[in-house]
Amino acid sequence: MKKLLEVTGFLLTVFGIFGVIRELTDGWFRFMGVTRFLTENVWFLEDRALFANIVIAALGFALMVMSDRVRS
Repeated sequence: MKKLLEVTGFLLTVFGIFGVIRELTDGWFRFMGVTRFLTENVWFLEDRALFANIVIAALGFALMVMSDRVRS
């Protein structure tokens, strides 16, 4: 369970950071747009893509920190 939380948290953090980079560069890095599907298809996230990617990265980081507290 601990390893699953670590991997999921790492992936969410990386995808969130990639999304922030993509939004700040106006889409130069299309391969970094993993979260683009979420921000373009959910109606209340369309205009808040940068904020949504920051939240995704923060949730991933929190998940990684929380995985350290789980006993093996």
